[in-house]
Amino acid sequence: MSTSRREIAAPHWLVQLLRSTPVPIPWNMVARAVLALAVPLAVGYALGDIGVGALVSTGALPTVLSESAGPYRYRARRLGGATAAAALGYFAGLITGGVPAASIPVVVGVAAVSALISAAGSNASVAGLQMFVFCVLGTGQHVTGLRVEILLGYFCVGAAWSLLIALATWTFRATSPERGAVAHVYVELAAMLSATDEATSRVARHQLTTAMNTAYDRLLTARSWLSGRDATYRQLLNLLSASTPAVEAAVAMVNAGRRAPDDVIDHFIATSAAVLANQELPEPPEAPEAADPVLAALYAGLARIGKGDNRKRREVQPWHKRLRGWVGSLVSGPLTWFAALRLTLCVAIAEIVALLVPFERSYWITLTVGIVLKPDFGSVFGRAVLRGIGTVIGVGIGAAVLAAGGEGWLLVLLIAVFAGGVAVGKVRNYGILSAFVTPLIILQMDLVSTGNWDVVLARLVDTVLGCAIVLLFGYLLWPGSRRPQVGGRLAESLDSLVKYVDKGLVLAPSGEARLERSRARRRAYRALADLRTAFQQVVVEPSAAGRQAVAWWPVIAGLERVADAVTEVGVTLGRGAPAPADADIALLTAALTELAAAVREERDPAEMPMPDNERLSGVVDQIGAAFDAVRGPDLVERAPLRLVRRFLPYHRRA
Repeated sequence: MSTSRREIAAPHWLVQLLRSTPVPIPWNMVARAVLALAVPLAVGYALGDIGVGALVSTGALPTVLSESAGPYRYRARRLGGATAAAALGYFAGLITGGVPAASIPVVVGVAAVSALISAAGSNASVAGLQMFVFCVLGTGQHVTGLRVEILLGYFCVGAAWSLLIALATWTFRATSPERGAVAHVYVELAAMLSATDEATSRVARHQLTTAMNTAYDRLLTARSWLSGRDATYRQLLNLLSASTPAVEAAVAMVNAGRRAPDDVIDHFIATSAAVLANQELPEPPEAPEAADPVLAALYAGLARIGKGDNRKRREVQPWHKRLRGWVGSLVSGPLTWFAALRLTLCVAIAEIVALLVPFERSYWITLTVGIVLKPDFGSVFGRAVLRGIGTVIGVGIGAAVLAAGGEGWLLVLLIAVFAGGVAVGKVRNYGILSAFVTPLIILQMDLVSTGNWDVVLARLVDTVLGCAIVLLFGYLLWPGSRRPQVGGRLAESLDSLVKYVDKGLVLAPSGEARLERSRARRRAYRALADLRTAFQQVVVEPSAAGRQAVAWWPVIAGLERVADAVTEVGVTLGRGAPAPADADIALLTAALTELAAAVREERDPAEMPMPDNERLSGVVDQIGAAFDAVRGPDLVERAPLRLVRRFLPYHRRA
């Protein structure tokens, strides 16, 4: 990497670290968080015991912290599992709290289990985190003087209340999350086709990919758990599947640098409104005469949306197969074991340090370590820094509350504000989340019973110590933590792109062939979207890993352009444009296969023959640009991928 590139690396990671995700404020999640956490406190204060209200409010925290958008059935399983795991962890902490000889082994064991079960999926990961967090919180509740069964009872009341709030509108809006996800696809289509420059259109294309992935995930997840009457979900899934030709034609048009006619953009907006309102779809506009192949394909895609595509029902995977898959990932997935070992070691160190700190309730040290080091949350460095910054701000807020003499209804109002801030921080930025969740838990579990400045100072010191343990033992001294772990995923994305080239540049005369081509396209774009997310998690680090992620970034952009160029050629097949010869397609797939091998073997890619075909010139140009990016001057920054190659089989299964 050149000197100029190195000079901008440090401010780049800092900007990335502090950047907030530009998503709308989830007002429905904010409202649910406020009701779940503030109402128990208000009731307790009205009845003359705000301490009891705080304990009940604590039981509502697992649901608020685990809340996410999605189908109601998915959310019910996610929130129910997280709440049950939190109750189990809380009980384990309660019965061992006050006895370090018992609580330390329990906390360390729960930390190891929470890391290992993360390999079973997103819901299991969230449940594991809540089990660990509330196990740690439970170990500090012995100072209240209440019996274990009473504390657990208050917790369960709060958990039941928060679940009721989270799922109260199920009977009225059962399919609205899925319907909104499908409608959002058409909104993003219109936005992409309305873009006036390449940079804007590329961002819009990324958002379209995300919208389609989200819609498919929600619908397939919902249908897989239905027992029979799934007509609404089947209709939405057919509607989403039927949009594929229009999506492909729209991507081809944008890749060619053209803007769609206004009637097409208006039709997508009208279709989105109709899907959201569950009304009849509008009639598609007529294609103009003598339209070129790409424009003709776009109008043909509009006409197909209303017809729908029939899809086979997705079978429910038996629980024993899911369990066997999870066990298999543990047996042959060294990254999971290393993550569990790192978390367990740092938690054990935090527990020992907590015994030496002259503060009451120093469980916040362990709590900070566990939350930051959870193995599936991205950059350890980034989370540690944001946790520290957010906690300093949060402690400042807590100090201001104390200075103002916060009590009674003012305390209830502040809990409501902090609860809303937690809901916003979950979708915007981890630092924002930390800034609001810190004073929230301080008010719930500390200030209500003690109400002094020592608590604020203790929480600040505990959090700084926890972040220091993470940065020292879990990042700086941990083997391979500062090395890039994204090269293997880049090679896997190239493998998906090879399959798309093989399927996307041939004629698809049958419905099954078109479905296979569509699936290959979705897999390629999903792999590239996941790759971009993985790089964004690493680019926040100031170490070699962050610099290497920045250096690889042009390669990712090049692969996305290759996929767009393939889509542009594919949509014109069967509309008067001849299909490329099999030999030419074989040359393209061989070139991309060589590129993947070069990434895995940490070498320059060899010169590969390319087809001399005018129809494929756009694809050839983009593949050549990807080769140049891999051979570029920043290759030295991308070299140390040996650790990634060792773990590559695990990544492939993931």
